[in-house]
Amino acid sequence: MVFQSDPYRVLLVSAGEKFNASILALLPNTDFWPVTIAGSLSRARRLGVNAQYDLVIVNAPLPDGLGTEFAVEMSEETDAAALLLIRHELYEETHAKLLPSGVMVLSKPTNTQMLTQQIRSLCAMRERLRAMRQHQATVEEKIEEIRIVNRAKWLLIAHEGLTEPEAHRHISKTAMDRHQSKREAAEEIIRKYENQSCR
Repeated sequence: MVFQSDPYRVLLVSAGEKFNASILALLPNTDFWPVTIAGSLSRARRLGVNAQYDLVIVNAPLPDGLGTEFAVEMSEETDAAALLLIRHELYEETHAKLLPSGVMVLSKPTNTQMLTQQIRSLCAMRERLRAMRQHQATVEEKIEEIRIVNRAKWLLIAHEGLTEPEAHRHISKTAMDRHQSKREAAEEIIRKYENQSCR
């Protein structure tokens, strides 16, 4: 069932031993590992600070609170996909309240099929978050490369009297001749002129 090569790291926040056993049966360690169980919100918060999780499953209520705020925190402040299980009579209100935060809500009592479907949906949500994060990192890297190349161009213009197109061609040709990326060629140019200014 796993979507990725590495198992999903799971935080299960639940004080119900029977519930925990039923969830663990749905989380084979080939796809989900480690599965860390926290029996209270205070313990879950401590664990959340010290480790990163892919999936967070909260079985409300906990001995020290309902768990809705914790589910929202994990959804909004980390890259985890969060699921909250809550009593049937609180489902509609809780679902409406948590929907903007991206927390999935499932009413209790539930069955194995529903839990399995929700866990699969959590995995799909986590993969979407992962892809978005990777895309964001790629865009940020491209922006940084443009900034560095532009800085090198202006140094060539200032020190070598090149025009902007000539400076751009110089960086591109240097990168091609040395089998480097434009960024690497630009960084060498920047270092060259920074070293000259330090003398």
